[in-house]
Amino acid sequence: MMPSYGHVATIAAGIAGVTFLGYCIYFDRKRRSDPLFKQKLRERRANAKKNVGKSSSDLNLPDMKDQEAVQKFFLEEVQKGEEYLGQNDFDNCVKHLTNAIAVCGQPQQLLNVFKQTLPPNVFQMLIQNLALLGSVQMQQMQKAATSGDTDGLD
Repeated sequence: MMPSYGHVATIAAGIAGVTFLGYCIYFDRKRRSDPLFKQKLRERRANAKKNVGKSSSDLNLPDMKDQEAVQKFFLEEVQKGEEYLGQNDFDNCVKHLTNAIAVCGQPQQLLNVFKQTLPPNVFQMLIQNLALLGSVQMQQMQKAATSGDTDGLD
């Protein structure tokens, strides 16, 4: 008796699933047993914090009084974020979506839309980036206040 196509497909899918699971377990163990894993993770997080501070000062925001320029900037940043999301480049995706939120008139509603449309891990990265960006801005404001420099506060 010859096995049916559905039966063969089920067996092939099962074998592929078990192979993928084995692959994940193997590389997870390899990663966790690496003695430098935690050190590399700390360095990567420290670099990310430094880059957020730099990217906020390098950002060329439009004149907030020019609604047309703000709208154009917003749409460009959302489009770039979508492009990077399609390429699975989540870091750049989050960077551009953060820029879009920075100029958005109603950021809470935009975050609700992103929560519904973005993959959960990307949305979590976005929230962390916004929190980190907020803390960096607060530190910059505190430094300016303590040094007597009011250039950015006028």
